[in-house]
Amino acid sequence: MKALTKAEEQVMQVLWKLETAFLRDVVDDMQDPKPHQNTVATLLKILVEKEFVAINVMGRQHQYYPLVSKDDYSKRSMKQLVKGYFEGSFSNVVSFLVKENNISVEELETLLQQIKKQQNNKK
Repeated sequence: MKALTKAEEQVMQVLWKLETAFLRDVVDDMQDPKPHQNTVATLLKILVEKEFVAINVMGRQHQYYPLVSKDDYSKRSMKQLVKGYFEGSFSNVVSFLVKENNISVEELETLLQQIKKQQNNKK
């Protein structure tokens, strides 16, 4: 799976939310200041080439839909972030968040409960 640029990710966020959309729908759902329609059309073309998006041809219009789920892309992105900046260790990520005061004790306890629950479900 290829990496997405920031602009491509913004278009994908809209498609993940809408599930299927025409060019005008994508532009309308983007945050202000909205990019020009031609810019979004170019980004959609690139996303099709990268195999993140597919097209249903409906007469003269194209309806776009994601081929890659948000969950799959999120997992891949997170793994790359951890590998590139935290020596592949999720523990280093949590330590960094604690050091930067970006995570509370309550959030850490919730994470620990989720980990325990996940491990109990595997047994």
